[in-house]
Amino acid sequence: MTGAAPRLATTSPRPAGPRRGGVGRSLLALFAVLVLAWAIAAGNTALAYVSLGNDVIPIVTGCLLAVGFVIVLRLLHHAWWLALLSVVPGLFVLVGSVQYAPEAALERRGVRETAVVTADSAAGTESKDHRFTLTGPGGELDETLRYRGSDPGIRVGDRIEIVRDPEGVVAMERADEVDPEARLGGLVGGAAAWSVITVAAGWRGHYLRRSGRTPFLDGV
Repeated sequence: MTGAAPRLATTSPRPAGPRRGGVGRSLLALFAVLVLAWAIAAGNTALAYVSLGNDVIPIVTGCLLAVGFVIVLRLLHHAWWLALLSVVPGLFVLVGSVQYAPEAALERRGVRETAVVTADSAAGTESKDHRFTLTGPGGELDETLRYRGSDPGIRVGDRIEIVRDPEGVVAMERADEVDPEARLGGLVGGAAAWSVITVAAGWRGHYLRRSGRTPFLDGV
């Protein structure tokens, strides 16, 4: 008995096309990073309030959080250039979150008075750490005005207006340098710029997934 052997139908696999969908995953990742951006700004500002008088804590914490945000952006969109761009607004977030709390405290409860600069600890030396002794209406002040840099802009004999904390928690500042509204503006502006960059990063990450290239986030 003869007959043709059955032939098995074979089909070649279709080439993988662009990946569709994934909008929910992309939006979720985008929203999470947006929340992180504003949480860093708000959280570090709150930390600066709690640790008034010790700027090292919010400075170190803010730097670590800003670096963490750069890394998260890298995971979100699979490229470093946009993540590194976020460093610029990150500086505004860092400065604003660290300086807003003490300047707001000085604005709220500080004592403003005119004082005369009577001595400079760095005078006649190469030191850039200036500690100015001041004499106010009630005599010499116990606290000195500190400036780190080569050009403090004031000299012995100058009359300046200062703001000092009667509780002695926040360091004395020159009155014309106390501007909490400007610090808050820089903080909010930096966080807003982070948000714009995050949206751009989220769109790019979603585009990579749709075109068949997998962002690093998908492998985490």
